[in-house]
Amino acid sequence: MPVSVLWFLAGLAIGTLPFTLYRGQLSSRINRLAKDLPPDEAAIDLSVTSRLSMLLTHHQAQIEQSESTIEVWKQIVSLSPIGYLQVDEENQLIWCNPAAVKLLGINQSDDYAPRLLLELVRSYELDSLIEKARDRDQPHQREWLFYPISADAEDLSQARSTPIRGLAFPLSEGEVGVYLENRQETVNLAQQRDRWTSDVAHELRTPLTSIRLVAETLQPRLDPPNRQWIDRLLNETIRLSRLVQDLLDLSQLDLNPSQRLRLTSVDLVKLIYSAWQSLEPLACEKQVQFSYNGLESVMIRADEARMYRVFLNLLDNSLKYSPAQSVIRVETVLQEHSKPRIQVDIIDTGEGFPEDAVDHVFDRFYRADPSRVRHVQGQEAALLASGSGLGLAIVRQIIEAHQGSVRAQNHPKGGAWLQLVLPCNRTS
Repeated sequence: MPVSVLWFLAGLAIGTLPFTLYRGQLSSRINRLAKDLPPDEAAIDLSVTSRLSMLLTHHQAQIEQSESTIEVWKQIVSLSPIGYLQVDEENQLIWCNPAAVKLLGINQSDDYAPRLLLELVRSYELDSLIEKARDRDQPHQREWLFYPISADAEDLSQARSTPIRGLAFPLSEGEVGVYLENRQETVNLAQQRDRWTSDVAHELRTPLTSIRLVAETLQPRLDPPNRQWIDRLLNETIRLSRLVQDLLDLSQLDLNPSQRLRLTSVDLVKLIYSAWQSLEPLACEKQVQFSYNGLESVMIRADEARMYRVFLNLLDNSLKYSPAQSVIRVETVLQEHSKPRIQVDIIDTGEGFPEDAVDHVFDRFYRADPSRVRHVQGQEAALLASGSGLGLAIVRQIIEAHQGSVRAQNHPKGGAWLQLVLPCNRTS
């Protein structure tokens, strides 16, 4: 055989080898992809080209089905009464439903092209919500008042602010979705409730005062066997009067809470001791001790009378649920921030809060589960049962009016743990 033929065959073999290897790899990949095919189609022995054609047809059908599913979900979201919008990684609005358009006043046409959300909706709160969800890579929620912007002066004069609750959550490739809820109806219902409560409380004050005066007049004129009934009537009247006053206080704080405060410079530590001294006779009966640990002096700007009531309510709550011969601890800690804040912890040694009650103890008229008071007997149990359920609600209202916060939890070592944080001026 001539040498030239040998060289030709060798070259042909070398040239065919990569093609054979490529074809083998392609066949292997197609076989792996063929696993996605229905079993009856995957079992058919076809050529590589036929299998590839079948795979393309199958994936095209999957794409069309996915697009159909996406379109259905878009229609569902479009009909939703909750607003929804979606932005890309540069905060450009790429889609929103009609509820969001109406709520935010977005001017959107059919040939809408992505635009920066802040250009369409002048809400820095919404922009901040989206950024926090993206930066933290987890859902984030906040509430704010949305003020619509309009180029028409007449429309702008008639525009009203809308309370909005937004929930932003991160999506793929830096996109963020946001659900928007119009809270106006909820706010209106709360205002109606507060007005109704305030009106009823005002109407009850006069008859309760009259009943109390009559009972106090009759009390010394009755024989001891019959006096117990007047005593019970008087005690219940006093309890109702206190409940009415608590309702009025809450109503006053609901309306411009910061403007209802008479701010002065107050030593928080002295205020805590003063509140405990008022409760000391009750504490002596139960042999409950008071322990303070922390700063010697903490100066805050506060309404002294209202802040005194805060600690009176908190310490009274701890005292009621503390077993005999126990200790109530109060601790103060300075939080180092750009603006100093003081943290006050009140810890008792009672049963603590039921787990399902921790998030609701500051709600109005909320009464904890009876397990919270199962160690209390006799007269003390009756006293707890007569509580109005407004004490801790008033505490939260006053603390928030002072730009502070309060929360309830169970201490790891046992007992209820009430913690409040307030802005402060000077400590020592």
